[in-house]
Amino acid sequence: MALPTPTWGDLGDLLPGPWAEVVGATTRESIQTIGVTLSRMPPSEIVPPPVGVFRALGVAPADVRVLIVGQDPYPTPGHAMGLSFSLPPGTNPLPPSAKHILLELHSDLGITAGTTFDLTPWAQQGVLLLNRHLTTTAHTPGAHASLGWQGITDALIEGLCSVNQHFVAILWGRHAQQLSAVLSNVPIIESAHPSPLSARRGFFGSKPFSRANQELEKMGLTPIDWTLR
Repeated sequence: MALPTPTWGDLGDLLPGPWAEVVGATTRESIQTIGVTLSRMPPSEIVPPPVGVFRALGVAPADVRVLIVGQDPYPTPGHAMGLSFSLPPGTNPLPPSAKHILLELHSDLGITAGTTFDLTPWAQQGVLLLNRHLTTTAHTPGAHASLGWQGITDALIEGLCSVNQHFVAILWGRHAQQLSAVLSNVPIIESAHPSPLSARRGFFGSKPFSRANQELEKMGLTPIDWTLR
């Protein structure tokens, strides 16, 4: 029998168990409150759908090796997939931020990924691809910044650090760098955001992928294979 499709009213129940344990009841209640607010909006206007909101948290806290923080989901319907910066296979054309990350990936490690930007292979290796705000209105970037998502992602990162400090944080742009204080006990790689407005102000040439692997090796951990297929 097929399981019922999750709705916004179910949002509090969709947080994966290992993360629910590290954030506590207050955060879970706040998630449910956001879900109630979202349930009053037309479903077609919200991205991603409920089933994708916590997809990044498929990586359990203890298994995180690299954290990459984004701002909010892609606002174009069909683009947001619950992993920061990632796009479903076949997305064409790629948004500028994705193109810029691919350029830096090639410059840093010589990796050529063609036109795909599905970052699932990174997530499968313990890369936590988490946005600061986990939903937005279709065609409207940052529309849900006031719903309370920032408090939720603060709690998620604090919970992560309470059980695991053997990972590397990659913080692109001002919104991600707000987490620096919480991440004070882990290696942090900061640069400008890969967006068209800021990529040439420090993102290009920042070598985040090789630097992250160097930090992992210092901790005795296996580097990430950043190849995209």
